[in-house]
Amino acid sequence: MMKVVILAGGYGSRLSEYTKTIPKPMVKVLGKPIIHRIIDYYISYGYYEFYIAIGYKGQELKKYFLKKKYPKKIKINLIETGKNTMTGGRLKRLSSYLNDTFLMTYGDGLSNVNLDKLVNFHNKNKKTFTLTAVRPPARFGVIKIKGNYVNYFKEKNNLDEGWINGGFFVIEPKFLKYLKDDSTFLEREPFEKLTKNKELVAYKHKGFWQCMDTLRDKEILEIKLKEMNFLRQGKSKLKSRK
Repeated sequence: MMKVVILAGGYGSRLSEYTKTIPKPMVKVLGKPIIHRIIDYYISYGYYEFYIAIGYKGQELKKYFLKKKYPKKIKINLIETGKNTMTGGRLKRLSSYLNDTFLMTYGDGLSNVNLDKLVNFHNKNKKTFTLTAVRPPARFGVIKIKGNYVNYFKEKNNLDEGWINGGFFVIEPKFLKYLKDDSTFLEREPFEKLTKNKELVAYKHKGFWQCMDTLRDKEILEIKLKEMNFLRQGKSKLKSRK
């Protein structure tokens, strides 16, 4: 099976209520660190080898996974990638471990994207890089006012928004050549070059997705997980939702 990379080294400054003392991937969502939930999701699809790119307060992740007992077939590798390294730079530092097609995601978001369908989509398109495109959660409803009276109200839904990068990538190792050094942002020059070369494709996911950039995002994520009974479900139940 493919290896899974999780980017988990950033400062998480917009969630400073928690990240002054722990890295963002260690922030708990309904009692478990979000990175724990991300790993469990990949495990439910049969992915057992993980490479976690750590940086800011990486010692907290090391302490957590030293205590966490997984079955022997689950391999959790924590790789130091520097405090100030950007997303592309962190991935570049893992190059020596990535010789075949691999999966990657950010350490601060959850989704019920069907990983089997995502990988099949990647294999079918035969491109260097596949990202999961999602609709951002809607923030506001729309009203129209005539005089002092509201004469139209529409609760906004995410179909009113465009597509954004939701993480949950499938990547060919040749992509690593697009990464220069620690200052490289994955989402800037490398993506621009992929786009120009027609080597970046998007798998559209219309189901659940939620990032955790702010305290409000965390609250929304917890509400959604409660509604979905997320990760008490096995792969088969998750697939049945699609």
